[in-house]
Amino acid sequence: MRRPMVAARLAAALVCLSVTAYAADAAKPTAPKPTAKAGPVAADVLAAAGPMDWRSPNPENLLYMDLAQGRVIIELAPAFAPAHVDNIRKLVREGWFDGLAVDRVQDNYVTQWGDADNTRTPKTAQTKLAPEFVVRGDAVAKLPFTPLPDRDTYAPEAGYSNGFPAARDAKGREAWLVHCYGMVGVGRDMALDSGSGAELYAVIGQAPRHLDRNITVVGRVLRGMDILSSLPRGTAALGFYDKPEQRIPIAKVRLAADLPPDQRDNLVVLRTDTPTWAAYVEARRNRREDFFPVPAGHVDVCNIPIPVRTAEAKPIQ
Repeated sequence: MRRPMVAARLAAALVCLSVTAYAADAAKPTAPKPTAKAGPVAADVLAAAGPMDWRSPNPENLLYMDLAQGRVIIELAPAFAPAHVDNIRKLVREGWFDGLAVDRVQDNYVTQWGDADNTRTPKTAQTKLAPEFVVRGDAVAKLPFTPLPDRDTYAPEAGYSNGFPAARDAKGREAWLVHCYGMVGVGRDMALDSGSGAELYAVIGQAPRHLDRNITVVGRVLRGMDILSSLPRGTAALGFYDKPEQRIPIAKVRLAADLPPDQRDNLVVLRTDTPTWAAYVEARRNRREDFFPVPAGHVDVCNIPIPVRTAEAKPIQ
């Protein structure tokens, strides 16, 4: 007969505890909302950038991929994947990609192109290469690296190297490019050495950072993401096109260095090692535009678009 009374006392005690806890929480001062420090917005930072804040990519590192939809321009990153970049140059110069096609467009993931039917054999390029997932040793010390002040989910430290989003370990013994939107990687099979650059892909969705250090990343799309991200989605497994006639033909791929200067796209990229870049990062970490009453006070390495413009154009965000 005592159990109902005990239960009632316990219930009353719990109610008291709940009320007390609520009152204690209510008495705590409300944490102030983060506010951005006074400073310029990103567009103003870019408008004030001088000629020394921009760099002209090496023509040996620029790929022009021409589709019926327009031109896609890719900057290669030989500092992170020298063997693959060299092999891609050989493939381009022997006309490997000419007449091939985009054969995979997986929504929110990647657009991929190459020899879908495996009918070609490279003339001078390698068909297999040792993976270049990370840079190690002395090469890491030679890499410029501008770290972000914020913690990264996938790496001890994230930042930018020569205009590419990158990451490195805590002791500076390894560095690698990361899979942000627009980054270009080398397609491979299960074997780690099965990639050569004959199959390439560009990230067209939310950054698949789980691929970092598992696939060789060779560059970044500077212009033409509007083309690659708006192609019809493949309906077969993994976004491949079900029928050959659905594929998007590649007219040709050329290195800018192999074209006369008057046929090149004169692009410049914002440097990632200057005070202007630091101001731009801060303007992206804490958005000061009127639309943002609450700044984030944090930014992800893939959430800072690295500006690209034509050399004659006025800087824009």
